[in-house]
Amino acid sequence: MTAARPRNVLYFQSGGVTAVINATAGGVIDAARSLAQAGAPIGTVLAARNGLSGVLKEELIDTASLSDEAVLRLRQLPGGAFGASRRLLPPYDECPDQWERVAAVLRAHDIGHVLVNGGNGSMETARLFVELGQRYGLDITAVGLPKTVDNDLLDTDVSPGFGSAAKYLATSMREASLDLAAMSGGARATKVFILEVMGRHAGWMALSTALAQDGPDAAPHLILCPEVPFDEERVVAAVSATIARVGYCAITVAEGLAGPDGKPLAVERDAATYGHEQLGGVGPWLADRVQTRLGVKCHCAVADYLQRSARHLASRVDLEQAWAVGATGVEWSLAGRSGVMVAIRRLADAPYRWDLVPAALDGLADRERKVPPDFLSADGLHASPLARAYLAPLIAGEAYPPYGDDGLPDYRWQCPSNLAPRLSPYSL
Repeated sequence: MTAARPRNVLYFQSGGVTAVINATAGGVIDAARSLAQAGAPIGTVLAARNGLSGVLKEELIDTASLSDEAVLRLRQLPGGAFGASRRLLPPYDECPDQWERVAAVLRAHDIGHVLVNGGNGSMETARLFVELGQRYGLDITAVGLPKTVDNDLLDTDVSPGFGSAAKYLATSMREASLDLAAMSGGARATKVFILEVMGRHAGWMALSTALAQDGPDAAPHLILCPEVPFDEERVVAAVSATIARVGYCAITVAEGLAGPDGKPLAVERDAATYGHEQLGGVGPWLADRVQTRLGVKCHCAVADYLQRSARHLASRVDLEQAWAVGATGVEWSLAGRSGVMVAIRRLADAPYRWDLVPAALDGLADRERKVPPDFLSADGLHASPLARAYLAPLIAGEAYPPYGDDGLPDYRWQCPSNLAPRLSPYSL
């Protein structure tokens, strides 16, 4: 019987990056190498530069040129080592030209395995790769590798990237609240600190700051999630009561906080590539409302890129899961599994135990995992004990990057050059 022909692996990072997405890339490359060395029919991993855009433009990086040390170093790097983009593969009827181009690239580089590393929309792109293979008669498997700091992917206990973002945000809230407490004594001092975090429709990142609480009056004193419609009277009353009791009030607010009509309270601009609005600015808006209503000085901080890039404060659990997701994606793809996402399944809270199981890609893009009602207090302004039990294991452990002589994390890494193109240029 003729042995199976080794086929190459296409890997690309899609959507916003995280502190540990490169660990998933490292897991992919390391597993592919180990399998090839063991005699499995698998070729090299080709990483697309800047996500799907790199696939369409045939900007591919042969990771075979990376040393084993460079692959392991991917565990230490924030950002996207190969570049990412928010471009998604549209349905065939909307843009058949892009489908034809992708099929041509897959053929030209003998790609038999496609691994898409991203969030909700990216999982739909992974699903469409299955359709693409069927339409063009390509023998490919397509597997989704979850990644999102928002933690809004369904069918997985957690999305890699969230644990590290949660650890950073909870740490930031604890430290900032100590600053607030120290400076809140004077009549003209700041009495309210507001931390605005990511979370368009799901409040997981806001909720995670509850882990900063180490006492009955510890910050954050209020957590405002998109799942709970904003009630100004209730929030202002809670802020006033907290200042009277504690002397100050620290609040976490998700960027997607919405009013009773369901509309976000702050919208900056449109982001057509992903088909949804870009949110932000709710922190300053809330600060203005509190200051106007109570006459107290407020200070606001927006975590923005910081919350998803803080590799220096990554969760060890998050890092381990990110690497394992990548390695398992390669193993499943080689075994013929396709049309699935590598999902994390929780087996126990304490001690935390987990494994990896397949979740169908169908429908993942159309649904979001929101904070369930039992993870919130009765008034909707605090985290419940159930939420704490869920969140606590995800930020466990440290995984510090190496530090250089300059006293800063050493994130130096040289990305290899693109392969020589085999097709005609393609313009986006």
